[in-house]
Amino acid sequence: MRKILIPTDFSENAMNAMRYGIDLFKYEISEFYFMHAYQDEIYADEASLTRETLEKVKDEVAKRSKKQLQITLKNINEYSPNPRHTYNVVSSNSLLMDEADRIVDEQNIDIIVMGTRGITNDRNLTFGSNTLQIIKYVQCPVLAIPENYEYTQPKHILFPTDYMIPFKRRELKLLCEIAAPFRAIIDMLYISRSKNLSMRQEDNRAFLKETLCKNTVNFKVANGRNIVDTVYKYIKESSIDMLAMVNSRHSFLENILFQSTIDEFTLHLDIPFLALQNMRRD
Repeated sequence: MRKILIPTDFSENAMNAMRYGIDLFKYEISEFYFMHAYQDEIYADEASLTRETLEKVKDEVAKRSKKQLQITLKNINEYSPNPRHTYNVVSSNSLLMDEADRIVDEQNIDIIVMGTRGITNDRNLTFGSNTLQIIKYVQCPVLAIPENYEYTQPKHILFPTDYMIPFKRRELKLLCEIAAPFRAIIDMLYISRSKNLSMRQEDNRAFLKETLCKNTVNFKVANGRNIVDTVYKYIKESSIDMLAMVNSRHSFLENILFQSTIDEFTLHLDIPFLALQNMRRD
């Protein structure tokens, strides 16, 4: 059974991500967890909050969270009464990242699906701060859905890599199983000034080829100095409808997310972005 966590702030972006996740896994027996972590909302109006009013505010925010989750559940059941799917709701007085981390660990979640931006919806950023924090720090793959992105079956997936990191079988299996129902083509893109691979790179590439054997995999090479620009150009020229990257120390994705500030990140993605994790999970 596929286990999917979808955090929500009840924005249209969050609802759009829910619909995408439900459509993407419509052929799989799946259990969805719609989660709202509301601690930040309790302390949002610090100027008027006092010790005397704190408990009342907590109760009001908790009730509102549970009510909105029930409305969300009703809307989702109407949108997709899929007998393969089970829907759960989680309302929690905690921080988003902490609650996501807890549910991922407790329920052994396979993937988190969320919008690239939340209710604040800063159009100058590719990723909202919440999405970025989840990608960086929660030990689970994250599928980020751009604002207003209409569901399209992923037929052509781009996976840029330098083949320097050892891949985790669980993460690659997830990518394989996302691609398989739609017979999607996966392009492994090696961005380098040299086509020659070291022994380590050759071994990692062989592992990729073996693990993704159910899918059509093309091994491509692109000559480019700027990774972000090269990836963006490839997406546009090859009609890519999903980008997958691995988040690991010294990976392409880490270089983008950690060494650049997010508002300097020029890859304004308008397709779903799958961030895989390079860490061992039980």
